[in-house]
Amino acid sequence: MRVITSSGAENISIGELSKLSGVNIETIRYYERIKMLPVPSRTASGRRIYGPAEKRTLAFIRRSRDLGFTLEEIRALLALGGPERASCADVHKIAGAHLASVRRKLSDLVKLESILAETVAQCSDGATPRLSGARYSGCWPAKRARPYIRCLTHRSDKQT
Repeated sequence: MRVITSSGAENISIGELSKLSGVNIETIRYYERIKMLPVPSRTASGRRIYGPAEKRTLAFIRRSRDLGFTLEEIRALLALGGPERASCADVHKIAGAHLASVRRKLSDLVKLESILAETVAQCSDGATPRLSGARYSGCWPAKRARPYIRCLTHRSDKQT
């Protein structure tokens, strides 16, 4: 563990790092314990001090988590820039698997967007959902295989 005795502009406390990154303090400590973040330098009084490199690493971890990468995948991606550099084959395997997952999610999102747009169009122009035991959220379930809902108008009990 390095000890910092002089103050510098790049010295960031764990609380400030948490605020800057949006990552909880306990999560930062957890990332240190599992060696996702390096052990921080400490002041003479024992306070953790972080610099720009740790801030960038934490931002990378957070964004990667937001994008759905597992901690092990992130660890492998971080290794690209570290002394134990991952092989191209490892990177290809991780990135390829994640790319396939992202493409599946995109496909699902495109389908969901279409379903939601159709539902919004069917439930507009004065249509009012009606409540009944077999209906979900006050709208009739669609009879087709697609899992969208159709709403009823005040004027008729027929599906629109």
